[in-house]
Amino acid sequence: MTATPARAADGDRPQRELTVTGFANGGAGVAREDDGRVVFVAGALPGERVRAVLTRERSSFAQARTTEVLIASPHRIAPLCPAAAAGGGCCDLAYAEPGHAAQLKAHALADVLRRIGGLTATPPPPELQRLGDAVGWRIRMRLAVDADGGAGVLRAGSREVVAPPCAAPVPGLWTGLGGLGARPGSELVAATGHDGRRGVIELAPLPGGRGQGREAAQRRRSRRAADRAERVLDGDGRVTYRVGARDWTLPVTGFWQAHRAAGGVYAQSVRELVAAAGPRVPRGGLRVWDLYGGAGVLGAALLDGAGAGGPAIAGVELVETAPAALAAAAATLGGEPVTAHRGDVAAVLPGLHRPDVVIADPPRSGAGDAVVDAVTAAAPQAVVHVGCDAAAFARDLRRYAAGGYRVLGWRGFDAFPGTHHLEAMAVLVPTTESVD
Repeated sequence: MTATPARAADGDRPQRELTVTGFANGGAGVAREDDGRVVFVAGALPGERVRAVLTRERSSFAQARTTEVLIASPHRIAPLCPAAAAGGGCCDLAYAEPGHAAQLKAHALADVLRRIGGLTATPPPPELQRLGDAVGWRIRMRLAVDADGGAGVLRAGSREVVAPPCAAPVPGLWTGLGGLGARPGSELVAATGHDGRRGVIELAPLPGGRGQGREAAQRRRSRRAADRAERVLDGDGRVTYRVGARDWTLPVTGFWQAHRAAGGVYAQSVRELVAAAGPRVPRGGLRVWDLYGGAGVLGAALLDGAGAGGPAIAGVELVETAPAALAAAAATLGGEPVTAHRGDVAAVLPGLHRPDVVIADPPRSGAGDAVVDAVTAAAPQAVVHVGCDAAAFARDLRRYAAGGYRVLGWRGFDAFPGTHHLEAMAVLVPTTESVD
């Protein structure tokens, strides 16, 4: 039998013995009580019998957290992440054999795409594409600083800093962070570039203290960057990343993919998915929209593909809100046919040229109906849509279907090993289009 770290409040909550039969999007095992009510059990794998404490109850479902594993899955392993083993909220699937975890996530994604996205005719991929090892993959991370100046991840569901290190960062990213003189209550953003150089920025403590609970923290994090003073603790405040033969230099706090291999894998996938759609190339080349484009990596992938036998590109219109990302795009793509637009995607789209191909990589909440409707109204020959939240991704794909587009193919990526998170990508074409 395997026990998990206890919490002070566990004794006040009802406990159940449950048999886990499935795995849900979000990383929880799925069980049923005797009356048929579904229970989503954190920390449990299909095939296991566990003792769990109920953390939330509704008439139709409940949520629970595993306190003891009575019968273990053959795919359960000693946690690969010391921080997660100590209760940290980082690697929530560190106890599952990595290949099996990827299979569970693939099935969960396929289930969401069927139930929410309505994709019944498109077969799921056999498994998520794994981008590398299960540990030592993360090149960007955000950490809390405790009362003694030590840096670490937060305990799941609390503001307590867990001392053991996380297993996800690449070698050297975590090293010595506690000795940089960070102020208690601040946060650290650390990133490592392709050359191995690390940058660390301290974000001043949040105004009004830490507040209560995760939702309060997320609301405060969403405030403008100007609300929190930054201090460089290591490096010069910038990090350089590489995809293919191109380099992008961004502030340490600027967005980049967390997995060290993700940029290159996604760029190649965009090229392959556009090729599968087979857009007719007009004289002068394809016009491309790169929406929520960041520093322009995915649009640049098609530019680079044109030089390697892919379709010619007449121009890329990049839409992004972050000034630092647009500055990086200008520095890297200054000699290319790229036009940058700063602003909200929905507001900017009416002023763009009609596209032949659209790439959309929205935030976790998805593009939403207004943006998807604007894309389908522009009648591109192909859309490559990216999602880092399975449910939001599925909702967007369902909206594309309402606008006359069908999914030609899709892929899933195990871009966050040891966690329930994943990345997905689909290529869509007009329903009336035939593709050879």
